[in-house]
Amino acid sequence: MKKETHPTYYDDVIATCSCGATHTIGSTMEEMKVEICSACHPFYTGQEKSLDTAGRVERFNQRFSKKS
Repeated sequence: MKKETHPTYYDDVIATCSCGATHTIGSTMEEMKVEICSACHPFYTGQEKSLDTAGRVERFNQRFSKKS
């Protein structure tokens, strides 16, 4: 196996989000900046907006009930 082929792994990398939250992670990069994290993602914060799935299901059923 060749030596020096794998990148250096850093155990204590600070990942900084655009919202200001910081997380300590392991990575091959010395510093990370991310746009979205678990502190500001709508799914994790409970601010997720649900789509009109009932209307989509009804339209799907209408479209395929005509063919059968």
